Amino acid sequence: MVDGKQQKVRFHVDDLMSSHVDAKVNDKFQEWLQTTYGQINEVQVTRGKKHVYLRVAVVFHDDGSVTLDMRDYIEGMINDFPMKLQGTKAKSPATDSLFNGLKGKVLNLKQSEQYHHTVAQGLYVAKRAQQDLLQTIAVLSTRVKEPTEGNWEKLIRLMKYINGSKHKVLRFSADDMKILKWYVDVSFAIHPDFKSHTGMVMTMGRGALQSLSKKKKLNTRSSTET
Repeated sequence: MVDGKQQKVRFHVDDLMSSHVDAKVNDKFQEWLQTTYGQINEVQVTRGKKHVYLRVAVVFHDDGSVTLDMRDYIEGMINDFPMKLQGTKAKSPATDSLFNGLKGKVLNLKQSEQYHHTVAQGLYVAKRAQQDLLQTIAVLSTRVKEPTEGNWEKLIRLMKYINGSKHKVLRFSADDMKILKWYVDVSFAIHPDFKSHTGMVMTMGRGALQSLSKKKKLNTRSSTET
């Protein structure tokens, strides 16, 4: 507690984020950091309403909302993909054949590595700024060991959707800081091995703060049990 108000410091490895209602408290904290650790290396500080961290641009707006912007990362993801996607779009990340079983031959080593690389990039984006990719990424992630030609076709469909929606950013805000709303549903026995699939989303008003799309680990006997 500083001057009767809470100062919050969030840590992630060797990076941290400090906030306090009085900006002078952060000034003093910055000075202390520089005095304590500056002899090892100059402490790099970002102030203001926009912060870029791990390729994610976090922007705080005057209306109390926040946006997570990964458009630069997504553009790099598109450029990394071997198929040229300029002008190609898809209306959704996947078709109704997403959960179908293996189709076609197993990909060669080079293409398999590209498949794994692109799915990992998609997972990074989906868990942060473009959560509408989660269901498709969750399914494609289960096929990274021996992806087939059918999986590659589904990845192309996903990349076409990403190319058409690359301008999107996630914006969220809270209506009430004391109320969390979770929406949960499940699709029963939809995978080829008859396992089910769960989807969840959490919000505090506007936008998804957290989402999950995941294949169940256990087989179940009914949708109720699932």
